[in-house]
Amino acid sequence: MTNNKQPRFDTLDVFRGMTVFLMIVVNTPGSGATPYKPLLHADWNGCTLTDLVFPSFLFAVGNALSFVKDKWQQQTAAYTLAKILKRSFLIFLAGYLLTWYTTMHWVDGRLVFERYNHVRIFAVLQRIALCYMIAAMMIYFLPASGIIIASACCLLMYWFLLIHFGDPGQQLTIEGNVIRKIDLAVLGEQHMYRERGIVFDPEGLLSTIPATVNVLIGYLSGMIIRRGGKTFKSIVRLSMWGCVLVIAGLLWNYVFPLNKKLWTSSYALFTSGIGMLVVAILFYLVEMLHWKKLVAFFSPMGKNPLFIYVLSNLFIFFIIINMKPGKIFVDWINELFFQKIFPGAFGSLVFALCFTMICWLVAWLLDRKKIYIRL
Repeated sequence: MTNNKQPRFDTLDVFRGMTVFLMIVVNTPGSGATPYKPLLHADWNGCTLTDLVFPSFLFAVGNALSFVKDKWQQQTAAYTLAKILKRSFLIFLAGYLLTWYTTMHWVDGRLVFERYNHVRIFAVLQRIALCYMIAAMMIYFLPASGIIIASACCLLMYWFLLIHFGDPGQQLTIEGNVIRKIDLAVLGEQHMYRERGIVFDPEGLLSTIPATVNVLIGYLSGMIIRRGGKTFKSIVRLSMWGCVLVIAGLLWNYVFPLNKKLWTSSYALFTSGIGMLVVAILFYLVEMLHWKKLVAFFSPMGKNPLFIYVLSNLFIFFIIINMKPGKIFVDWINELFFQKIFPGAFGSLVFALCFTMICWLVAWLLDRKKIYIRL
């Protein structure tokens, strides 16, 4: 009898865990000081450590998809597509409700929520849901060669759209880009994010196209690991293709700058290449050298990534809204403790790490009890 059980790759849990850990750190800087520059997004063009976090999460989504395709092939197309759509809807709904929850504010001494017609429609979880849905369907219907061709076409088409359909001379600015024009026409400004006081959504409709490519490249990376197994062949292939993508992204940057908010094609390639290189390094440390401490620390967050991310956002909003108007808990605790003991950017980082460790503890407890929550 053949054994169809797939081998376990702790590397991917570690990668997801590191991504969620860093995501929470950069989302929760302590108040009272400006964080270190790598923990801030680039003002517009460019790419910092923080700008690598979200595409790495999408890359990890693709990694996971490489391990479920075989299961999909054993089901009918109708069943599989229904399952993909259901999960996409649940993630999108969770994101929308989370966005609505964060509109809570004080009015005449009581907490109220914004009406639904003034709630932002797209945000981080909503983008994950859309990218997952599109990528999963492409993965289900297309072979690996088709996915590569489709990804290249998506990135080239997106470049064409941004260059030719934005305002002349302003195509890659916050006000003149075509992403903003489409979102204003389809969503309306009351349902969009404001960037620097300007209505512009960094998780808009059109920029979902290149973001989906991050998922697809993550899937192809997962396939490299599955086919190569726990061998140096997997590390070499991941490293080689990671370097190719990083170089391609940097070269494209000269004519189509790296930009997270526009999610430019060069940014999609560059961040995917970084993801492949990081996975290659982790693969060597975890699968070859057996660094169990690395696995023990990051894996718990990697096994419940979406749930821990949602939980962290609920915690964040609690410490921002506090229990009464005019007094924010995060400011109070930083003034009283963190900025007094660790003044400046270091105090901001220490607060973020302490907050993240609270979330890590929840993930560790869930993992210890073998509770894994899939949105």
